[in-house]
Amino acid sequence: MPANIGSVLSAYAKTAPSGGGGLDPRPAKDPGGDFLDLVKQAAESAVETGRAGEAASIKAVTGNAEVSDVVTAVANAEITLQTAMAIRDKVISAYQDITRMPL
Repeated sequence: MPANIGSVLSAYAKTAPSGGGGLDPRPAKDPGGDFLDLVKQAAESAVETGRAGEAASIKAVTGNAEVSDVVTAVANAEITLQTAMAIRDKVISAYQDITRMPL
């Protein structure tokens, strides 16, 4: 029993979620932009952590900082640098794997 297209459309309209939901032909966001923003924020955070470690070291040299604060700031900067280097190594390794793939 073939269905009339009008009845199919009206049945769909009744069951479709209200409020403009459903398939929207416009993309919500550029998915690459979110990743780019994430990488940018991570890099800015790493730079800021390094600067905080340097600032704490300068305060320690002038005698204006507690030793525990300096050690904490420098340790945070070191961990951040090690993390950035590990990520860099993984990205380079992934790039090399891709370039070795046969076409």
